Amino acid sequence: MRKTVAFSRDKANVFFHIQTQCNLKCRHCYINPDQHGTQRLELARITRWLEVLIQRSPEANLVMLGGEPTLHPELAAAVKSARKMGYSSITIDTNGYLFNSILDRVTPDDVDYFSFSLDGPTADINDAIRGNGCFDHCTAGIEHAKAKGFGISLIYTVSSQNIAHLAEMAPLLEQWGVDRFFIQVIGLRGKSASGKSASLPLQVTRQDWLGVVPPAAESVARRGIQVTYPKVFLSAGEPFECAGNVADNYFVFPNGRVYRCPLCEDYPLHSLEFSEGQLKAVGPVNESDLFQLKIAEGCVMNKLVQPANIEYRPDGAPAFQIACCLLKEQLEP
Repeated sequence: MRKTVAFSRDKANVFFHIQTQCNLKCRHCYINPDQHGTQRLELARITRWLEVLIQRSPEANLVMLGGEPTLHPELAAAVKSARKMGYSSITIDTNGYLFNSILDRVTPDDVDYFSFSLDGPTADINDAIRGNGCFDHCTAGIEHAKAKGFGISLIYTVSSQNIAHLAEMAPLLEQWGVDRFFIQVIGLRGKSASGKSASLPLQVTRQDWLGVVPPAAESVARRGIQVTYPKVFLSAGEPFECAGNVADNYFVFPNGRVYRCPLCEDYPLHSLEFSEGQLKAVGPVNESDLFQLKIAEGCVMNKLVQPANIEYRPDGAPAFQIACCLLKEQLEP
């Protein structure tokens, strides 16, 4: 069964980048050190910021991110602190290398899901995007985490380099015992669509996205795996809503910036920031001001940073609207 996941103030999500360092250099990486910082947050600061966020949004879901978060030597302690604070669910996003023996330092009572990033059904496809050896490390990490009893998610970031292979993932996900499958799309995280080289654009076309992603998602769901992917393109008559106005999401970076929209992360448009252990509003102009604007194309930030997503009719009107990047389609098994 497919449904569009509605925005809700009752379901807060905290995406906490505890550092920006990573052992990989993926072509589509959205981390921008100039805007996100290069710090590795110490445990005391992580804990304080987690306390502030859970007080603001009780029972929020927490996703621990980097860079590669398992490189942080105090990740396990941070996770255990978050669990005691009452976070509704805790996920660790990882490239699968699982540094610092993290699987031996946390339990399934501490972490609901390890969410692995893999961008191809074979080493040749995945490693061309993420780096040599990544496929083998990631699949071994999945096997190890599954054996330890952790819930397993897998994230596949669709780009022009791997969209043709998305359908091949279904039997592998079942074989690996994956519980949830997330499909992401290049072009909805600001400058990442251009890749590390301007000569290698990664963005996919609307035709390719609609022709490949929904059928592939349905194939995975038929195997008993929950699938979530961005709505991306609104249908005729479907209303546009901005999650910044009607949802409760926080994208936290080591330099203290807190965004409500991931499209804004390449720019100093954050609406909140941590200062002296407190979460404070930032003055105009910031992302919150942009959330109020109404345009025919739908998402204002998409129009500013990723206009190639939009097609126009001969009369100059947009042929369709771009959905908020946080609007998801979800297929239940």
